[in-house]
Amino acid sequence: MSLSKDSTAMDSVAESLLKSISEIIESVTCIEQEKENFAEIGCYLYRVFPVIMELQTTEHTPKNVMEILHSLSKSITETKYLVSKCQRGTNSNFDSELKSTISLLERAIQDMGECLTLIPSSAFQDQEYAEVAVQALSNEMRSAHFEVGQSQVLQTKELDPHKSFYEEEPNEEPVMVVSDLYPVTLEVSRDNSLGLNYPTLHRIPETHNYQQAKEKKQQQQFINIIAKDGRIMDDPVTLQSGVTYDRKAITEWLEESENSQEIFCPITGQKLLSRVLRTNVALKTTIEEWKERNEVTRIKCCRSALVLSASPSMVLEAIRDLQEICKRNQHNKIQVHNAGILPLLFKLLEYRDRDVHYEVLELLRELTKDDDDSKMVISEMVDISTVIKMVSSGHQPKIADEILKNLERSPQNIKLMAENGFLEPLLKHLTEGAGEMQTEMAEYLGEIALGQDSKTYVVERASPALIKMVRSGNTLTRSAAFKVLAQISSDHPNAKTLAKYGIIQIMVEEMLTRRINGELINSKSEAVAILANLFEAGLDLENLQVNSHGRVLAPDYVLYNIIDMIKHSTPDELNINLIRVLLCRTKSPKSMGTMASMVKEIEASYTLVELLNNPHEELGVVAIKLLIALIPYMGHSIVERLCRTEGQPENLILGQNESGRITQKQAVSAKFLAKLPRQSLTLNLALLSKNTVPAILQQINQIQRAGMRTSRYATPYLEGLVGILVRFTTTLYEPQILFLARKYNFTSIFTEMLMKTSCDEVQRLSAIGLENLSLESINLSKAPEIKKTKFLKLFYPPKFLSFSSSKKRKQRVCPVHRGACSSQNTFCLVDAKAVERLLACLDHENVEVVEAALSAICTLVDDKVDVDKSVGMLCDVNAMQHVLKVVKEHKGEGLWQKSFWLIDRFLAKGGNRSASDISRDRLLPSTLVSAFHHGDIDTRQMAEKILRHLNKMPDFRTSHYTM
Repeated sequence: MSLSKDSTAMDSVAESLLKSISEIIESVTCIEQEKENFAEIGCYLYRVFPVIMELQTTEHTPKNVMEILHSLSKSITETKYLVSKCQRGTNSNFDSELKSTISLLERAIQDMGECLTLIPSSAFQDQEYAEVAVQALSNEMRSAHFEVGQSQVLQTKELDPHKSFYEEEPNEEPVMVVSDLYPVTLEVSRDNSLGLNYPTLHRIPETHNYQQAKEKKQQQQFINIIAKDGRIMDDPVTLQSGVTYDRKAITEWLEESENSQEIFCPITGQKLLSRVLRTNVALKTTIEEWKERNEVTRIKCCRSALVLSASPSMVLEAIRDLQEICKRNQHNKIQVHNAGILPLLFKLLEYRDRDVHYEVLELLRELTKDDDDSKMVISEMVDISTVIKMVSSGHQPKIADEILKNLERSPQNIKLMAENGFLEPLLKHLTEGAGEMQTEMAEYLGEIALGQDSKTYVVERASPALIKMVRSGNTLTRSAAFKVLAQISSDHPNAKTLAKYGIIQIMVEEMLTRRINGELINSKSEAVAILANLFEAGLDLENLQVNSHGRVLAPDYVLYNIIDMIKHSTPDELNINLIRVLLCRTKSPKSMGTMASMVKEIEASYTLVELLNNPHEELGVVAIKLLIALIPYMGHSIVERLCRTEGQPENLILGQNESGRITQKQAVSAKFLAKLPRQSLTLNLALLSKNTVPAILQQINQIQRAGMRTSRYATPYLEGLVGILVRFTTTLYEPQILFLARKYNFTSIFTEMLMKTSCDEVQRLSAIGLENLSLESINLSKAPEIKKTKFLKLFYPPKFLSFSSSKKRKQRVCPVHRGACSSQNTFCLVDAKAVERLLACLDHENVEVVEAALSAICTLVDDKVDVDKSVGMLCDVNAMQHVLKVVKEHKGEGLWQKSFWLIDRFLAKGGNRSASDISRDRLLPSTLVSAFHHGDIDTRQMAEKILRHLNKMPDFRTSHYTM
């Protein structure tokens, strides 16, 4: 068999044995009967554990290693079976069988001890103390004996300083309790069985053959390292008597005996003439070597226990052992790292047992204490978010918090903590640090995506330091501070806090006085971006007085400089933020008027229109928004410049959209075209000549099919598209546009829009479009032509011989427009069946929709049409009931005027039927009286006219009111 195969087989057997031992140890803790015996069995196996690991990992593997392992396997397998049998024993004969089972277990332990004697000295090489420890364990196991039914009490007899050395209790023998993995079984002679509270010294009894003498000599080198409580001596010192003790223990004993006239050595009884303690250098060196070897083995054993994780108790014991090892010295922490313990600890943080969490955190805290290398390694491996959760969960928060504090000495760790929501270390170093550390912290803060709560916390803690960095820092420091301020200022609730620290004044100064050249960052752009964030949050520039080099900068001066900066070529990002600032000023009518005057003066509108062709989409969007705000002040100038710009206005509609989704730029572009003066024939003809209408109609159909929810911009885009169609209806006197409206049947399009959409603005615009079209109907509707003359009739056969005359329809005459009408050619609302839909809109909650629909209906009772027949047609569809409802539910001046005008027309032309319907409305008179008292002059006149027609006019002779 090859060497690699031998190694694999050995590893397989060893791992199997280690797993079995772990399972046995876990099982014996659950057995209630004979606890002491089973605990001792578990202790033996626990001490065999590192021996097997040593055989597995040693560089000097003995040739008979497989023989040793197989022998141990036989005994361990038998032990596992017997322990399992005791664990599940519940029958009536269990107690009687227990003695037999323990006897078999005793034999199995003894067999294991025999197996250990097979390990040759060559396996230990120069590690002599390890060989002695294994030999001692072998001897102890071979002589193991368990008494059933007898309580075995493990105790260490302490010395009483008030008793003489000669006052012995020879019948009691102390039993030593040890905590190391390689304990040496120390037989204590009766000379040592003192009832005194002296530091205990353990001796090796006399031996009677060479082998025993050799073992005694070897063991004697390690025997005096045990202190009175069973722990290893830390600082062995020798008294005048030549006996070695632990310094701490003998010092305490000497202090207790300080008042005694004479002091005797606790072991030899020799009178001590001197209290001088001399360090036992040889023994101390031996102890350190032993501890180092023992601790390496303990670490390996703990690692195996953590890998197996058979039970919480096993895990806890291993972690606590590692804690003790790490506390001893820094080198042990390195050994723990090298043994691959850390990944196992991090995995245990996900363990359900909270005690395990606690102990793991305690161990991590110890590992991170005063060791930068450990901090770096742990920060790279640990899931810091898990530790942060423990801080916030209330489960051992102090320990977890201490771990994070130990880790925060590394800047990279601080960044990781901040990324996981633990910002305090970063903010502490940002506000209290200086130089590179402060800059580095600001850079980290600028890279982290902060949540809502985090931004609020950061602005409170960091604002003063960041603003100071902007004013006095170097280029890198300023850059980092600007980035953070831009991020936290984007959260509107933080604006007031930032303003409190004077950020607006500082940013305005940066915008107006700092030069871009000579600095790695564009501080102008950064400052303007921050200002835009602050003004969008609602802060006002109106009352701001900015000091710059001893002079006061008025808001209008700042505004003028911003517009001037836009006019001149500047980077796109800067232009975007400059326009954002101006857009914030559009909310104030006073500022808007001032801004419009400045734009005209500087002729900045040319620049704004040219920005529409800029490929940067966000820049195009903000430029269009600003132009929309300027339309009421200079709409015709904007139209003129737009139509003179290459690619415009058609690109606002026909521009490429590769994404296939409706974008914000498409929506604001459509709105911009819809808002420009509708009567501008120049713009309307430009849109017509570039064949934009088919594209508009196609987009409208797609939105109606797909629905409004396909994009957040679908609704405003549809509103803009419909608004563009409406603008054509204001210039129908132009033949080309009249042909366009007929070709695409605008009347049917607007009629369908009234009911096909849930968008109020689209309904309002559709009603306006129908009103404009209906006003042209009287001009387009012509009386039917006379078909034939007498002379022509001579050439036609008699009527009874005609084959087509019976099927021929008479051309229908519109009762309203007195001519041949159609929805497509004359835009007749009656033919388009738009009347019923307009009446339905009168019940709308939105008053603007109601007013637009009412205006469209009013075109049907205009003086140019046949009012009598039109009123009759409207009565047939109960139009008056809808109008009276509008009067009752709405109190707007414009609605009242249109409604009263319609009511008056119905009273004048509708006959008794209309008069009866109107007079039966009990609430109308009171509404008319209210309008008569409170309306404007036109409303009052119409109200009075209706009241007199209904004979409901109040008698004002007794009042002080005069017309």
